[in-house]
Amino acid sequence: MVSVIVVAFAGENYIRKCLDSLTRQSCRYLDIIVVDNSAKPDIERLIQRSYPAVRLFVQEKNIFYGPALNIGIKQGSAEYILCLNDDVVLDDSFVEKALRGFSVDKKIGMVSGKILRSDRATIDSTGLFLSAWASPLERGYGKKDNGQFDKEGFIFGVSGAAAFYRRKMLDGIKEGGSYFDTDFAMFYEDLDIAWRALRAGWKGYYIPDAVAYHSRGASTRPDNTGKKFARLYIDDTLQMHLVKNRYLAIIKNISLSNLLLRLPFLAFYDFFLWVYILIFRPKAAKLFLANVNSLRNALRKRFSVGEKRKQTVAQAQKSLDTSG
Repeated sequence: MVSVIVVAFAGENYIRKCLDSLTRQSCRYLDIIVVDNSAKPDIERLIQRSYPAVRLFVQEKNIFYGPALNIGIKQGSAEYILCLNDDVVLDDSFVEKALRGFSVDKKIGMVSGKILRSDRATIDSTGLFLSAWASPLERGYGKKDNGQFDKEGFIFGVSGAAAFYRRKMLDGIKEGGSYFDTDFAMFYEDLDIAWRALRAGWKGYYIPDAVAYHSRGASTRPDNTGKKFARLYIDDTLQMHLVKNRYLAIIKNISLSNLLLRLPFLAFYDFFLWVYILIFRPKAAKLFLANVNSLRNALRKRFSVGEKRKQTVAQAQKSLDTSG
């Protein structure tokens, strides 16, 4: 029923806790797939020795989160796909409770549970939303969990830390042979896929009873896990992806009317963003310029998807005319 894709990178202790929480799930119909990005032999040996039922795909180097998920999704065959960071631990009934979200509406393609920090008291995400400056907004991020988000309901999308998807949705919105856009590498890939899904008519849903725990930053800033203002603690390459991927998501998905509505907020945000980058992270600025081709690729993908959608509508209309 469920294919679980775990991307391993943070370390042996994290992947062990993650896989242990999967083996304890009340829902037993799980096909667990690990894509190992760590290039650490200890992780490979651990999984082969302690989790023989897990299907393991070892990468020679870190291919980043989105591309690794693509490998895992292609290997899975279940109707529902749960994508996990290896620094996530699930409550024993997480999968069973989260699955109920898909039954609320046949157009629900994404389900989020309540994701808390590893202290089990601070909120990491109760659903992904789009901020005024077109960046991912994790609802409740950094707030104490006082039950203020205990009502289920529709959301924009789901956090990539523990993202539940309907395979039919993923198949319907994939670009070429990829579900997650490989130009993103990591950061914003969850926003992009949620935005694409919503544009295609799918919905996101939040189930607060499905609880997970996330050691935020274990893969990207292990010495500063859980701290606010992540941008301050990541290296220049990741900084470049953080800047670049916001533009990719905007170029690919925003409508003209939405762009015009948000323009003052975008201008304000980008002014201060680039002041920070140019003064404190000049190397990240150079890396951004070296990857400017990805922005052109985003524009090409936007037009190709639009053309594909027009063809689909035309074919459907032709079919109706013929049957009539």
